[in-house]
Amino acid sequence: MSTAHSTVLAELGPRIVRGDLPVGAVITLEWLGEAYGVSRTVAREVVQVLVSMGLVESRRRTGVRILPHERWDDFDPAVIRWRLGGADRVAHLHQLAELRAAVEPASAALAALHADDAQRSEIVRIAEDMEDSGAAGDLRTFLEQDVAFHRLLLRASGNVMFARLGDVVEEVLRGRTDHDLMPPEPKREARRLHQVVAEAVAGGEAEVARFAMTAICAEVVSDLGHAP
Repeated sequence: MSTAHSTVLAELGPRIVRGDLPVGAVITLEWLGEAYGVSRTVAREVVQVLVSMGLVESRRRTGVRILPHERWDDFDPAVIRWRLGGADRVAHLHQLAELRAAVEPASAALAALHADDAQRSEIVRIAEDMEDSGAAGDLRTFLEQDVAFHRLLLRASGNVMFARLGDVVEEVLRGRTDHDLMPPEPKREARRLHQVVAEAVAGGEAEVARFAMTAICAEVVSDLGHAP
């Protein structure tokens, strides 16, 4: 993806998601070119990406029409990111946290059954690193480790559908940090629960992994319920 392509998407996508360009509004390749100073080729590529996300539809002679939210691909990482940049971010994060609560406990249990030896060792190592960075209040390092932890569990589940949710979970984790919805220091109990999940996966204890991951997800849902 070209820099110009990425720049236009990063500006136009959020405008659509926020409603700055209302549902039913029609834009053209010419308008895109003039508004963002890009070629017709770049404008066409941007529209193709927006079509794939369900944000717009493009028809010959009628132009590019903004579509209602019901048509959006709510699992697309960029759509998630743009929605989290809007006024309804807490409500959207709450919905995403509920999705995690439905999927990740099952994923952790499956990982305890299906992970290979390398994955079992790696999940324990990441959990130990999370404890160190979390106790030190290093939120950025903790975030990267947390993303790696949850992605690995989804992959180790052996369920390709769960693994495909890795991008969604990453956007949720990053969104909480980027929008200051994380405590200044990751909670001691949350860090401990990650270690319990890791040890359970390493030891093949599926129900322990499920229970601990359920507790992690429940805490996130509860915290978001108290967010401003």
